[in-house]
Amino acid sequence: MPDPDFPPGFVSLVSAGPGDPELLTLKAARRLSQAEVVLFDDLASGPVLDHAGPQAELIAVGKRAGRPSARQEAVNALIVSHAQAGRRVVRLKSGDSGIFGRLEEELTALTQAGIPFEIVPGVTSASAAAAAMGIPLTRRLTARRVQFITGADVTGQLPGDINWAALADPSVTTVVFMGQRSFPLLAQGLIAHGLPGDTPAMFAEAVGHPGQRLLRSTVAELARLLHDQGPASQPGLILYGPLAFPPQTA
Repeated sequence: MPDPDFPPGFVSLVSAGPGDPELLTLKAARRLSQAEVVLFDDLASGPVLDHAGPQAELIAVGKRAGRPSARQEAVNALIVSHAQAGRRVVRLKSGDSGIFGRLEEELTALTQAGIPFEIVPGVTSASAAAAAMGIPLTRRLTARRVQFITGADVTGQLPGDINWAALADPSVTTVVFMGQRSFPLLAQGLIAHGLPGDTPAMFAEAVGHPGQRLLRSTVAELARLLHDQGPASQPGLILYGPLAFPPQTA
């Protein structure tokens, strides 16, 4: 039956979560089943798209560092044009679209075009990575703050306006998105600003996907490993701070 909350000419900005289709929200799955057009990110593809109905036109508009990608202006124009044609549009974005997902640019385009929309939140890859490792993002008394940062500016390099005091705070859990290439340089700055090199760190690659890889390390050691590894083939996430790693077994 038609859903009055998802009428023709409406855009649903749906967060796909980290990639595991079982981590989709019920609303995200319902919107996918109802959509006539699904514009999806590369990281929001695969089994997640199995929830799209047979009537849906699937259009890949993903952006990946170091690879040919759709320009944001072109993605905005596609969303607007399909909605103006009276179609039910899902813009499917990986993780939670409100966290380093270029959501604002698409909201601005829809608002300027007078197109109604909704935002469907999802599981961020930070929460999924911590859960996969079996740890919380916070700790009573020792980690009462969590901060999400990006390890890359618009050029793909380490941002130049870093608040080193905040990022080197040893009582904070810090999650670095898009930081595989820049983390060796970031770690150098963190240690120079007082963060101990043996601060617990975690690297999570391809979270929620079949090739998921989790690595328990320290800030200094992880920086060395990522430097030696070279360009990344899979999206990765870095967590560091007073992480509550479970005891390792022999």
